[in-house]
Amino acid sequence: MNGRKMVGDRGEAEVAKYLRKKGYALLASQWRCRFGELDLVARDKRGVICFVEVKLRSEGAIGLPREFVDARKRERLRRAAQSYLARYAQEEPARFDVAEVYVQANGTMRVEYLENAFT
Repeated sequence: MNGRKMVGDRGEAEVAKYLRKKGYALLASQWRCRFGELDLVARDKRGVICFVEVKLRSEGAIGLPREFVDARKRERLRRAAQSYLARYAQEEPARFDVAEVYVQANGTMRVEYLENAFT
């Protein structure tokens, strides 16, 4: 496993921990289908399915992590989410969130969570 994948997996684990602490139930991690991958799928306390795109950046990097979820990426996420809902949760409300993970110089991670980041 390469170093970038390891850091990405660690970031996703950090977001999963953050979500659990906020009362979310984790439903899937790195869920794959023919349209792409959903980093995390969770259910919030109100029963809403949350498709969470995790984006990592080191402190001081140019641009906000959310800026890297462009129109093309959003469309892939929409298609993957439709596939997930068709298989597991047809009638449940859903939304797309972005979790920005900032890797600090000392290696610790800070999570900024954006609900309803796009539709």
